[in-house]
Amino acid sequence: MPPPAAEPSSSDPARRPADPGALEDARLIRAIQGGDTSAWGPLLARHQSMLFNLCYRIVGRRDWAGDLAQDAIVRIIHSIGGFDARARFSTWIYTIATNVCLSALRSEKYRRHASLDAADGPGATPPHAERPGSRGRGGTAEQSPYARDREPDPGSRVIQGERVSAARAALARLDPEQRAILVLRDVQGLDYGAIGQALDVPVGTVKSRLFRARAALRDEIERADPEGGLASGDG
Repeated sequence: MPPPAAEPSSSDPARRPADPGALEDARLIRAIQGGDTSAWGPLLARHQSMLFNLCYRIVGRRDWAGDLAQDAIVRIIHSIGGFDARARFSTWIYTIATNVCLSALRSEKYRRHASLDAADGPGATPPHAERPGSRGRGGTAEQSPYARDREPDPGSRVIQGERVSAARAALARLDPEQRAILVLRDVQGLDYGAIGQALDVPVGTVKSRLFRARAALRDEIERADPEGGLASGDG
């Protein structure tokens, strides 16, 4: 008697239960690729909020995130003809939006460095360093890439708020690539495979980069709070 067949793995895409959202995406995309432009409205409506939230958490400014989400949507519209229906649409648009944000952050970083170099010239006034948590880019909760936590109990509200603010400010000071991988994994909850697709790197590279990004975030938090009061809970 032949041995019983192995139980199908839940990680096998062919054996996973059908996702109603993915099925609806696939239906709308088939309509669009078949020439039905009226399907764009419901398709984008399903994902517009997610695109904005992703951009906001990566770049840390609502106005900028809105512009970048629109840029991502334009790229999605222009590229939909080449979308492979076997792929997951949400992962594909995560990839587009993440790349849009990273390109914008790299450009801003280059411009900022160029501006600082010019400010260091003869007779220039040195710029004031922006302290963590100040009202500069990424410093306030309103400009943070992190979503607001659930309402804490009254006894821990102040401490919890300080922890969240410190993490948000520290995240905003990381390199764009480190910020993006932390948002994709720890905020958006993507698995390693989806992150690898979004960043175009192997899963092993995702894991090593994520480890380094978390270490860098921890270092930034500790640098802003050398006494360890936030990390110690009750201080």
